[in-house]
Amino acid sequence: MVDGQRVNGPTAANNKPLTGARVLDLGRHLAGPTCAMWLGDLGADVIKIENPERGEDGRAAAAVLPAAGGESAFFLSANRNKRSLAMDIKGAEGSGVVPSAGRSRRRGHRELPPERHGGAQHRLRPGLERNPRIIYCSISGFGPDGPFADRPGLDQIIQGFSGLMSVTGFEGGEPTRVGIPIADLLTGLFGAYGVLAALQARAQTGRGQVVTTSLMESMVGMMGFQATRYLNGGGVPPPAGNHHPINAPYGVFKTRDGYITIGATGEKKWPHFCRVIAATELLADPRFKTNGGRFSHRLELAELIGEKLQAHTSDEWERILNAESIPCGPIYTLDKTLEHPQVHHREMVVEGEHSVVGTVRLLGLPVKLSGTPVGVERVPPTFGQHTDEILTEFGLDAGELERLRTAGTIRSGPRTVAAESGAL
Repeated sequence: MVDGQRVNGPTAANNKPLTGARVLDLGRHLAGPTCAMWLGDLGADVIKIENPERGEDGRAAAAVLPAAGGESAFFLSANRNKRSLAMDIKGAEGSGVVPSAGRSRRRGHRELPPERHGGAQHRLRPGLERNPRIIYCSISGFGPDGPFADRPGLDQIIQGFSGLMSVTGFEGGEPTRVGIPIADLLTGLFGAYGVLAALQARAQTGRGQVVTTSLMESMVGMMGFQATRYLNGGGVPPPAGNHHPINAPYGVFKTRDGYITIGATGEKKWPHFCRVIAATELLADPRFKTNGGRFSHRLELAELIGEKLQAHTSDEWERILNAESIPCGPIYTLDKTLEHPQVHHREMVVEGEHSVVGTVRLLGLPVKLSGTPVGVERVPPTFGQHTDEILTEFGLDAGELERLRTAGTIRSGPRTVAAESGAL
């Protein structure tokens, strides 16, 4: 169900961690909207402010990434648990309506506006002085200052810049991007992480603050042991391919009918694994005596393991190895993942009713809370779906709403936006 009713799962409408907080989502595309979505998942009232002429940019992706009913799958993926306000907040008519720099006319709500722009400290100083409790999250490509501050930073640009593409793929091959917009998604998560920290700080000090993050900082920060290895004299890491860059055997292996992943690492699991696959001769091979040796010769080892794995199919090996406590898993296409009973048992696929799409299936929340359950309360809104509802809450009457509609400052109603190819 939509509009505050449960979609599915054990959620409770007024018992969530961020109940009482209001988020103004000024973001575009993916990183900013994802940040706001995570906060909405935790119970914040997220108001997505959209351009009244064309809607948020992500809606235009319907031209190349449509869902049923002509809505954008790109937009649907990042905008659950939000309300849509289609309003020009930069013009003279609209700039004073939304209380983004002060307390709402509806008492008891606090504003936390996420936005994908740099220079937040300077631009927001007057608003922060009027209401020092505001928390403002600013997301950019390379950060709000520094020599690259003004450069555009799209997801794949940052995947290349951060070094991620240099360790993805196979040695001797082309640099390879990750198959999802990982920089955008992680930056949205880090933005929400920063806002939650600022909320905790405000509970102690009574004051809000500006939270900044960027696609560059998020991805460089995620390079982990590969970066630490270089920083401490270990050299520039090569592409990892399909095998782990530290342990072996740990990677992708060919079976009789396909491929599986196996993680038979450690001095105890290695001999047990050899016995299970009937490869005890490998235990006497001096190349494979230690994990360091197995790693140095991981490609030769993978070939020898692959020969033994021809005895069974992927499904058979998955059952055999897991029964022996040797980590092993299938390599699914996304359809098999999303229809798997374990994925559904953990409510990672949910359904709700959308006024255009009809029954819409969405990803669920990766985090579950026992005391303050969270879930998908609202499916992504249609363009301007909640304009009148929100502005009425802000204290505007029917006459004021009609005047703003006539002036083109707002747009109301559950409607869709014509897709514009190439907008993304």
